[in-house]
Amino acid sequence: MPEGHSVHRITRQFERNFVGHVVHASSPQGRFAAGAAELDGRRMTDARAVGKQMFLGFEGDRWLRVHLGMYGAWDFAGDILMDATIASANGRMGHTGQKGTFLEGSNPDAVVFDTAGENSITSIGAPRRTRLRMSESEKESNELTTFPPEPVGQVRVRLLTDTVSADLRGPTACEVLDPAQVEAVVARLGPDPLIDEGKAAEDRFAASVTKKPTPIALLLMDQNVIAGIGNVYRAELLFRARQNPHTPGRLVPEEHVRHLWRDWAKLLRLGVETGQMMTMDDLDDEAFRAAMANRADRHWVYKREGLPCRVCGTNIVLEELGARKLYWCPYCQA
Repeated sequence: MPEGHSVHRITRQFERNFVGHVVHASSPQGRFAAGAAELDGRRMTDARAVGKQMFLGFEGDRWLRVHLGMYGAWDFAGDILMDATIASANGRMGHTGQKGTFLEGSNPDAVVFDTAGENSITSIGAPRRTRLRMSESEKESNELTTFPPEPVGQVRVRLLTDTVSADLRGPTACEVLDPAQVEAVVARLGPDPLIDEGKAAEDRFAASVTKKPTPIALLLMDQNVIAGIGNVYRAELLFRARQNPHTPGRLVPEEHVRHLWRDWAKLLRLGVETGQMMTMDDLDDEAFRAAMANRADRHWVYKREGLPCRVCGTNIVLEELGARKLYWCPYCQA
């Protein structure tokens, strides 16, 4: 499932290529024909992400709300202008080797490309005639001979300008809303560190967690408590905090809850910059290259069940909690 960083990256692609342009909307699949007709011929005015929810604004106070869910994806095609944040894998952002952060202009040789196709775009500047799939991972293909391309598969909605198309497949939610309805959806969501940067958002998260009897592992996945966290980031955040996933939220010390918020803000920004859920810090250049090239070297506990913990050597445990897989170390997170 795409997590918060992916949705923010997709939204920035819309900001770069669609906002300010008249958009032709259609539903090749037919399931969104009425909604597409409402949007067709309107200029896109805004593109926003809140957690895993995306909102595309159009003239006339119409908004397209999209939740990609487990299987949704956007396919872009045409003369795509690459946003600088969507182009971080070109070496413009490198690894410090000390604090696990990425800084513009630092050590471009430390950045490598993910052979699994999870890296983001390799250059910015002039438009490139290309195809780009954006979901949990991202993959670019230059195989585009005609524009617009024929819809492939079950395309719920196609958004088309003179130069770029965007096809949506497999979303959990796809609907046209008015501003009041958008506000109501956002009001139900927990804070998102990329758009709620002040202390008030951290306070809101801390207050919500510390009064609930629900296990902290479930609270981190509750989009009404905090927006954007999915299974990967949940497991990694809890391990980084050495927090037992089963501890009720009200029993987690408030300073630990606030640490989780700040660490999520850090990892979310890193994910938006790189297009990858990099959750390991303090890597030397060789280890960093390996992590960027292979997700097996990128995480502390996620999908490492039965393997020794990278810190203590205890086998990582996999269990089911809330109908989702939970990965954790029973020693480090006791």
